[in-house]
Amino acid sequence: MTTLKFSTAINAPLARCFDLARSIDLHLASTQKTKERVVAGRTKGLVEKGDTITWEAIHFGIKQRLTSSIVDMEPPYLFSDRMIEGAFKSMYHVHGFESKDGLTVMTDDFRYETPFGILGMLFNSIVLKRYMTGFLVERNAMIKSMAEGSAWKEILK
Repeated sequence: MTTLKFSTAINAPLARCFDLARSIDLHLASTQKTKERVVAGRTKGLVEKGDTITWEAIHFGIKQRLTSSIVDMEPPYLFSDRMIEGAFKSMYHVHGFESKDGLTVMTDDFRYETPFGILGMLFNSIVLKRYMTGFLVERNAMIKSMAEGSAWKEILK
């Protein structure tokens, strides 16, 4: 299993950061390069516990679908999602939020397993881990930018 952990300090209120992180609209804006779209489940707004969302995007030149379920929700401190169907063997993502020294610290704990045995592990070590790191860092940069500016008002209207 691969584990990616990140912390992002954001100069914005805790609740705003929490809501931006669970916004489907923000997620779609942050994934325009992969032409991501929602094809089933909740299609806009803020995810809630029990929601399922099926995303379709192009990764590595291949159109892929991933269905995830929101399995935990403790506003405004934590939510997590788990893959139900998709390209990973398994995937689990915990999004955490805490106030610290006047900032919101957003943490990601993203865990996944690749299929295809040794070939999957090799692909992960050469390509996938770096790709997923970039994907998450880019998304977090957008959350930070929107939360610290005024763009959050459009997303959370």
